[in-house]
Amino acid sequence: MVNRENSNRIAISGVTGFIGRKLKSFLEHNGYEVVSLTRKVLGYSVDKLANELEECEIIINLAGASIGKRWTDNYKKEILNSRIEITQKIVSAMHLMPVKPGLFISASAVGIYDSFEVHDEFSTNYSNDFLSEVCQKWESEAYGVQSIAGVRLCIVRLGVVLGAEGGAFTELVKPFRFGLGAVLGDGHQVFPFIHIKDVLSGMWYLLKREASGGIYNFVAPQMISNQELCDALASKTGKQVKMKVSEWLLKKLVGEGAAMLLSGQKVLPNRMLKDDFHFAFPSIESVLDDLIK
Repeated sequence: MVNRENSNRIAISGVTGFIGRKLKSFLEHNGYEVVSLTRKVLGYSVDKLANELEECEIIINLAGASIGKRWTDNYKKEILNSRIEITQKIVSAMHLMPVKPGLFISASAVGIYDSFEVHDEFSTNYSNDFLSEVCQKWESEAYGVQSIAGVRLCIVRLGVVLGAEGGAFTELVKPFRFGLGAVLGDGHQVFPFIHIKDVLSGMWYLLKREASGGIYNFVAPQMISNQELCDALASKTGKQVKMKVSEWLLKKLVGEGAAMLLSGQKVLPNRMLKDDFHFAFPSIESVLDDLIK
């Protein structure tokens, strides 16, 4: 039997995504051996997957189809099923592991919350839209590890993760560089964001702090609107915001997925702040200063 406390192995699903790639590199730099749960590996039987996870002290679940594509009925099923089925399979494999991991971190998103209230980690004012349904079902599957003795569960509700080498930021900044930046809808919708480096240090915080467990909102402490985001991008790129994209046009261009651009969640990272977690990039200005040179 392996003594898991001496293991430096961490398994990550979704390792080819923006967050997964950065997290893998970060953890390897800090001395961990990362087991990449690729699509091929996740296609194994539950028994074989359990063997792949052997000696892993930590399992991090980031996998799921991108929400950035057009939401056809079939693609909505893929968005949902990719998260549900992968999480189910990982949890089932953990049940079969002879030596259980000490920590399971599973991703979710702040899209679980409604657009009206201000939300900390204890809020249960959830939206009734598609993204919230996905997040609620995703998290429900992760809670399956709670019946495994000794496994600590952390669910990370991510805001929009901003980084220079992928993710949403490249798409956000591109039109502004060409003087084509535009406010979406009325611009009042909140834009919950977090710098990728704060995501990585937040993950490290959860790995190392054994008292950590439950829900964590991974968002910067500052709440800004889409209008304020556009103003900050315009200021940093030296371009004016000259346009607004109406709600009607955005729905025509993007389809049902326009909902995530036209509504936003007022989210605070209260648990992290209470525990004196240091956000290196607490404001949109600090984020843009780092990402736009």
